[in-house]
Amino acid sequence: MARPRRRLGRESLTAFLFVLPSLIGFITFFAVPAVRGLWISFTNWDLLRPAQFIGLGNYARLLQDGEFWNALTVTIYYVLLNIPLQTVLAMVIAVMMHRLTDSVVIKGLLILPWLMPPVVVGLIWLWILDPNLGILNVALKSLGLPAVAFLGLPQWAMPSIAMINIWQYVGYTALLIFAGLQSIPPSVYEAASIDGASESQMFWKVTVPLLRPVLVFVLVTSVIGSFQIFDTIAITTKGGPVNATKVLNWYIYEQAFSRFNMGYATTISIVLFLILIVVSLIQMRLLRAGESDL
Repeated sequence: MARPRRRLGRESLTAFLFVLPSLIGFITFFAVPAVRGLWISFTNWDLLRPAQFIGLGNYARLLQDGEFWNALTVTIYYVLLNIPLQTVLAMVIAVMMHRLTDSVVIKGLLILPWLMPPVVVGLIWLWILDPNLGILNVALKSLGLPAVAFLGLPQWAMPSIAMINIWQYVGYTALLIFAGLQSIPPSVYEAASIDGASESQMFWKVTVPLLRPVLVFVLVTSVIGSFQIFDTIAITTKGGPVNATKVLNWYIYEQAFSRFNMGYATTISIVLFLILIVVSLIQMRLLRAGESDL
């Protein structure tokens, strides 16, 4: 009677030993820094002097900080520019690939910008959008149009940043949606066709509902990534002009490494983390992430 218990104990120990390396990594690189970050958010640590506990002082300061609210507004503006256009373009590309071609070369070309380091992408577009030497402005001048300082004007800076990131990530998003399209059984379309459904009806009433799990994943990860934009801003505009591209991550960087307000920077990071949790939960709730239409 004791043998099954002993065997179960050995299996549990073996399973625990397999999980142990990941558990150590999680505690070392996530749990401990997260708890320490939460503690730092309640201090006025400036890297030069020992941290002093100030309670909710940083959180009260944040509520009255105009720069924080401007950075949050700029970040939301970027997300609203980036996500809808990127998702629609990716959907169009994925549907065209699904209907017209299964070429590995085209898939490779689509994924190529995503594989490039963000720093390289930023430098390439910094040259393309240069008001004097950039190829885009050379093209505009050849058409008789005036040159535009895409990254130097407040009204153009953030749309230009959004365009750069759409260019980098739309191919990756399209391939995710394409994989979702491949998983839809052809018999579903055959049944809809027999019932007399048109192409647009099949797209909106068959394709989109069956793609919902993939679209939920795409939207949630894209929104989280958009709220965390930093590399492109650091290479191209550094938050300017006139704070037009000063997103939350760039504001956190400024507070931490330019003004040495580590406690306050950590407070903003925690608030950003909470914002991402709330936004992700709302998205998953509205899009019914836990249900399947297949």
